[in-house]
Amino acid sequence: MARSADEIVLCYPGIRAIIHHRLAYKLYLLGVPLLARIGNPDYGLLANVADTQRISTLTGAPTPDDLDDLLTKVWKEPAFFLTHPLAIAAFGRECTRRGVPPPTVSLFGSQFVTWRGIPLILSDKVPVEQGRTKLLLLRVGDQRQGVVGLYQPGLPGEHSPGLSVRFMGMGIDRNAIASYLISLYCSQVVPVEDTLAVLDDVEVDKYPDYSDTYR
Repeated sequence: MARSADEIVLCYPGIRAIIHHRLAYKLYLLGVPLLARIGNPDYGLLANVADTQRISTLTGAPTPDDLDDLLTKVWKEPAFFLTHPLAIAAFGRECTRRGVPPPTVSLFGSQFVTWRGIPLILSDKVPVEQGRTKLLLLRVGDQRQGVVGLYQPGLPGEHSPGLSVRFMGMGIDRNAIASYLISLYCSQVVPVEDTLAVLDDVEVDKYPDYSDTYR
């Protein structure tokens, strides 16, 4: 059961799905097909972080100090933080405990938590293992030497770069609904080390010891 309105927004599957689709579409238009390419062991974002760009949390749960430390790694025009919804909820609890609730910003028709003006984007593609996950900070765009997307050209049924839309051979059903197979063939490039940084060992199930008044 969710304990707050923030956890409803961040953790309920239906709301997450809407936000993910809106965000993935906007990132695709920007040429950064990130969400499906985070945890791949060969070419995912997490596999392309330089050792010098990795830091660990100070106390386990993600704190404002941790995010400030991450900003020292990607200080040239950082675009956004990226992490699992449970990590954003954990960050919100730490901010509340300190009396510094983070501001929000409206992006793509949804509200996102921010820190130092940088939005925290949620994605359940960031893995959670044994109650721990990772929090990424990245810069995007070719002109900024940020993460950029790569697309396979010459696809059958190519609708736009890397996007194939093909009519399925089953025809139109009795409800006049046609079926299409939509595939996106893409990867990404991390051009320089300070494009991307990651906060490791982020605890997502740590709760402050609230007084009985707030239980």
